[in-house]
Amino acid sequence: MTQSAPAKLSEFHLLLQQQIRNEFTASQQYIAVAVYFDSHNLPQLAKRFYTQATEERGHAMMMIQYLLDNHLAVAVPGIDEVVTKFDSVRAPVELALKQEEAVTEQITKLARTARDNGDYLGERFMQWFLKEQVEETADMHTLLAIVDRAGHNLFDVEDFVAREMSTVQRADSTAPKSAGSGV
Repeated sequence: MTQSAPAKLSEFHLLLQQQIRNEFTASQQYIAVAVYFDSHNLPQLAKRFYTQATEERGHAMMMIQYLLDNHLAVAVPGIDEVVTKFDSVRAPVELALKQEEAVTEQITKLARTARDNGDYLGERFMQWFLKEQVEETADMHTLLAIVDRAGHNLFDVEDFVAREMSTVQRADSTAPKSAGSGV
């Protein structure tokens, strides 16, 4: 039995391929943020962003699996430059919020493109990511507000993150399958 050649990529699939790069870049950016917090003895913030980095990588892997499942070519991309130096604790949190807002726009564009092109499977696939972006953006808004309120008292920020943002995450049964998850 011979394997058929991968199908031609639609506008939605090309955008999804670009989003894979965006998600891997976001993952690396969150690692840089976590390292900043780790180097400033802020373990709760560091843990939060290491976890976020893993989630972003997971999103890229879900998108890769979607392309594979649809017999579409996948090119594993490099990443864009990431910011590694910050002048305050607020700066990386503000950067994270801006990043989540940008990703929300990208995910919305993906869903709109799928819908506009009659790609109902693609539109359905993007629904989970839209829900995820609402949560991630809200969390970053909250974290930035807490950092601003705490001022120089970073122990209050650490306490808030430990108490309110470090809950054990349960597997989401509605999440798309991730490439490599069956390995």
